[in-house]
Amino acid sequence: MIVYLNGDYMDSNKAMISPLDRGFIFGDGIYDVTPSYDGRMVGFKLHLDRMKKGLHDIGIMNPFTDDQWYEIALNLSKKNGGKNLGIYFHVSRGNESSRFHGFNSKTSPTVFGMVIEIDPHPAIPNRKIKKGLRVITSEDLRWKRCNIKSTALLGNVLHFQESFSLKKDETIMYNSNNELTEASCSNVFIVKKGIVSTPILDHQILPGISRAMTIESLRSEGSIEVLERIVTMEEVHNADEVWITNSSKHIAPVVEIDNKPVGDGFVGEIWEKSMNIYEDSKYDF
Repeated sequence: MIVYLNGDYMDSNKAMISPLDRGFIFGDGIYDVTPSYDGRMVGFKLHLDRMKKGLHDIGIMNPFTDDQWYEIALNLSKKNGGKNLGIYFHVSRGNESSRFHGFNSKTSPTVFGMVIEIDPHPAIPNRKIKKGLRVITSEDLRWKRCNIKSTALLGNVLHFQESFSLKKDETIMYNSNNELTEASCSNVFIVKKGIVSTPILDHQILPGISRAMTIESLRSEGSIEVLERIVTMEEVHNADEVWITNSSKHIAPVVEIDNKPVGDGFVGEIWEKSMNIYEDSKYDF
């Protein structure tokens, strides 16, 4: 794999950073991943805007212009075959040559980029052949700034491991009020009587790009109602359909929660219709 590190492209085996880099010592940084198919990126501006906001929110200088970020992303795709790839950017606060909690705002950030292989997307989503996901639920035990896409992902990792250890696909989480927050690496939607609902964005929830694209594409098309509101776990368990969204799966249907079927236990009609709408507009963002 060819990666990018602080201005240079190189084989991943040759990429090295200092062990005193704050990204290594503290997980002090921001990351983002943009899906790309045959060199054509999905929602790049939205991903870049979120990354820039995250850098601003934690006080890391954005080292590049939008055009420079775009050029690096395209180069990473081309140098790695340009097929079905996630373009991963990781910006840490950098190396201050010591381990100290306080940071110097003038430190030069460490910028790393690589690619992640992702699955191709079917041209025509079909619920009869789409494999649904099996998930579990768990109380959300992460920090209170989940709206920041931090590289410090231990909480998410541990929640994902809960499902992975049980050979399930994802962990859906809820807060102390038994309200849906999100999943360990996804946003969550429910469908009831044809209406799609997802939690309101706040500090508990990452503003997912696929989440935003799903909402915008459905609202623009107009045939499916979408609500952003508080969603209880009782509603999740009684939903006709449940979906998770992220940049590698886009919109993925869930057919089992805590070993019980979602709805009739099959991938739903609203998912199929919504996924077709999403696919028709995914390159417009």
